[in-house]
Amino acid sequence: MSVSKRVYFKLVGVAAALAIGSATSFSALAADITGAGATFPYAVYTKWAEAYQVATGNKVNYQGIGSSGGIKQIKAKTVDFGGTDAPLKEAELDKAHLVQVPTVMGGVAIVMNVPGIESGKLKLDGVTAADIFRGAITKWNDPAVAKLNPGLALPDLAITVASRSDGSGTTQVFTSYLAKQSMAFKRDVGADKTVNWPANAVGGKGNPGVAANVQKIKGAIGYVDIADAMKNNMNFIALKNRAGNYIVPNQDAVADAAAGANFKVRGMAPDLLDQAHKNAWPITTATYALAYEKGDDAARQKGVVDFFTWSLNNGQKMAEELGFVALPANVVKMVEAEMKNIN
Repeated sequence: MSVSKRVYFKLVGVAAALAIGSATSFSALAADITGAGATFPYAVYTKWAEAYQVATGNKVNYQGIGSSGGIKQIKAKTVDFGGTDAPLKEAELDKAHLVQVPTVMGGVAIVMNVPGIESGKLKLDGVTAADIFRGAITKWNDPAVAKLNPGLALPDLAITVASRSDGSGTTQVFTSYLAKQSMAFKRDVGADKTVNWPANAVGGKGNPGVAANVQKIKGAIGYVDIADAMKNNMNFIALKNRAGNYIVPNQDAVADAAAGANFKVRGMAPDLLDQAHKNAWPITTATYALAYEKGDDAARQKGVVDFFTWSLNNGQKMAEELGFVALPANVVKMVEAEMKNIN
């Protein structure tokens, strides 16, 4: 990462081990809390929870059940906070009396299992990717794919689309990107947390389920968050961005996509898809925490605020090591200000 980018996305505070001395301010009156929702941030939330418990003595239990499940549980008041990659709009936040804040950024990667083709060597543009994921292109040696990959030996192999079987914010982010590229995709598949996948699709639960299906099925193509793809050493597809460059997903490309975003909007959820930066990863997103404006248990409300305040100020290095991208320092300050609405 360049020096300027490291300055812009500098980590706020110090590593978890150095935060132990300041544990008292976070532990007073706080309680153990539970959360559920998006699988996208599961790895970083659990890592933060482990370090937070060491630093403060307070426990955080987060279950990765998908964004739809997280939204349902927070609305049903069965958890202290929800996790979603599909941010709620202002009207829904107001109706449910919820506060929504971004916690970390990442991207959705297109991954493949095509024998003989190395990671990053196969190129797709948005329209061709949309045609594959709507079932209009069903072979890897299809002329449309071959045209984008001159000189690459493409096998005569059937394509299997690996998709999510559960309601998913990752699915909403991914299908929203493809719907921007192709009206046919929007018509045939849709853009939401659950969509109408084609006949050659196989579903998996959570990002780990999609990753597992891609890894075991020859000819498979799927979509998972970059962190899961990195963890599983998966093969990436290079995707053409708005500037016309083919980009392999990485943390720098996510940071470039988010650099000019306006997080001051209600719900702090700007559109990060298909940004104009020459190095931008086209399918960039943030993941969000949902909490009650006014909760029934003051100690648990304080616990939610303390956990995310601690994590944003002490856990960004951990997020980076897991393949995520830290929120910019100015956005961290905005999040802290917004969390004052959690009472």
